[in-house]
Amino acid sequence: MLRSLTGRTASQLVRSTAPTAAKVPTGLLAAPAFNLPSAAAPRNFSVSARASAVTNPSAPNASPEFDPHSVTAMDKQEPPAPGSDFNVVIVGAGNINFGSDEGPWNHSFRLEHKLGPRLKVVALIDPSATRADAALTVKRNSFVLSAYKDTIVYPDFENYVKNRPQGQEPHAIWVGSPPAYRGQETPGRDLEKHLVKAFPDVGIFIEKPVSTGPVSEAFNVAKELNGAKNVVSVGYMLRYLKVVQKMKRILEENNLKVMATNARYFMAYEHTAKLDWWDKSQSCGPIVEQATHFCDLSRYFGGEVDLDTVMAHSLEHFEPAGHLSKMPIDENKIKPEERIPRITCATWKYESGAVGSLTHAVALQGYNYATELDVLADGFSLRLVDPYNAPVLYLRRPGDDHEEVIRYNQDDPFFSEVSNLIDNIEKGPGSAPILSSYEDAAKTYALTWKIREASEKSAKKPA
Repeated sequence: MLRSLTGRTASQLVRSTAPTAAKVPTGLLAAPAFNLPSAAAPRNFSVSARASAVTNPSAPNASPEFDPHSVTAMDKQEPPAPGSDFNVVIVGAGNINFGSDEGPWNHSFRLEHKLGPRLKVVALIDPSATRADAALTVKRNSFVLSAYKDTIVYPDFENYVKNRPQGQEPHAIWVGSPPAYRGQETPGRDLEKHLVKAFPDVGIFIEKPVSTGPVSEAFNVAKELNGAKNVVSVGYMLRYLKVVQKMKRILEENNLKVMATNARYFMAYEHTAKLDWWDKSQSCGPIVEQATHFCDLSRYFGGEVDLDTVMAHSLEHFEPAGHLSKMPIDENKIKPEERIPRITCATWKYESGAVGSLTHAVALQGYNYATELDVLADGFSLRLVDPYNAPVLYLRRPGDDHEEVIRYNQDDPFFSEVSNLIDNIEKGPGSAPILSSYEDAAKTYALTWKIREASEKSAKKPA
């Protein structure tokens, strides 16, 4: 769900520069049709009802800022209140904004349920008019016709700014374009600069990761956004899970200092048939593109990472243990040096002295992923299991060798992050928690690159 961090400055945190992930046209947003790699999240994530309620009602409740007992599932919400139109500009007509059968992402769906008939999507920006028209056709043939019947398609943001109708100023801009075309300072990859210049008071949502370019430039963008008046939220939705917020409250109410975090992300690979995902030059690799959520949760609980302490090892494709028997793509189409590792194991120290670790594996078959995060503190073990699909917290307290099992019904972290930003826009900053600022997301981005670079530095070289 939500996040906040303190610590060193960007210049202290970052000492290395990540290469760009792909060759990018110089025109603003002049990119291929927007699409999220199919392996970005486990396919079996469900936003339907969770298995059960909290098994220990006497456990500490969440703070008023984020109540884990509140209903966040869309079908349990009160009908949207009537009111004036709420204008939204959507950047990107791909899966993250309009959904697919590969995962739970679909920001437009949450906007529709949050705003109801007030929602007016005044512009859809995508260099592929075919993709944009296809997305709009689906919407216009459904009950949300009123939100999209007057939507105008623009090939890029500059075109929209120059040609938008008068009287349709946006209240929010939803950015789901590929990270290769934002989070940087190079023309054509500097979308955020143009957003705040054209609309200095408009709320902005930006998908993760914040970039694929140099880490130092991502921090420069964060500095620019910090100096603007825009309310900005970045899409690390796992922070909005009720069970994650429960973990935060347990730590805070017991005045605990985290001693260690241990994250495990084991993906099921055999149905990940998008060639680009297996190509580091396109996707930046599984740590930067996929394990970013677990690096982010690790930071959320552990605090700032001392990047100089990051160490990592990898199992590479050419090593005997790196052979995969059910490869869904022809890896010969990818340069050997750009093929992704099968396993990455990383360790680091937090500035508090705590220890962090991450194991990412491209190893399972079938559909279901295996994902867990351990958080250890004096006398306490908090074990988060399957946050993408059916989040469960296994809690062990002092004086009790058994684990409490905590689940929540009707949770949708995607809806929570959308709803909270809208509330900030309409009711004022601070009216609802925004748990991921751009600067905070840039720190997660820096950690993922540091892990990748450390693993490549220590990797065995092919014969």
